Amino acid sequence: MEARGDDRTDGVEGDDPDLAAKTPGAPDAEVRQRQQLGWALVSLQAALLIALVLLPKRRGLDLPPDFLDLLGIALMIAGLALVLIAFLGMGTALTATPVPMRSAALRTGGIYSVVRHPIYVGLLIAALGFTVAVGSIWQVIMLVVLGAFFAGKALWEDRLLAEKHGVAWFDYADHVGGFWPRFRSDR
Repeated sequence: MEARGDDRTDGVEGDDPDLAAKTPGAPDAEVRQRQQLGWALVSLQAALLIALVLLPKRRGLDLPPDFLDLLGIALMIAGLALVLIAFLGMGTALTATPVPMRSAALRTGGIYSVVRHPIYVGLLIAALGFTVAVGSIWQVIMLVVLGAFFAGKALWEDRLLAEKHGVAWFDYADHVGGFWPRFRSDR
């Protein structure tokens, strides 16, 4: 669900039935396999986020808010705001799966100049906020699972973007962290 952005577009394929015809050098079966894996990852991501919400909580939502509730709500709002900013930064290139579109350029501007995977970061911040506000040990465990899931999904997405964009992607990745901003003055 990520790509990088300046005034060019980069996105992800997931619904394009003519993808194989548009992807030079990629056999039909390989393209279909990548699309299927992309959709499987989207489905698993949805299931993990739903599980986070449905797992038993440390306290009910009917009690007056305490400090952890307020902190959690603030983190959820911040995380969802980051997701929205990343969505808007993708523009028309936004699609559901992490499989890059053939016609899209590498996105490196806006929020994508700070981190390569702002949507994943935003979802993790929102999940952290939910965990802080209502979480039990089950939400803590699910938060760790979500972190591992997004790390793996980001690695696969980075590999696909590197295959597509080559040197431009490697230069971008050298300067911009995947989940954490890089604040180095030597570059």
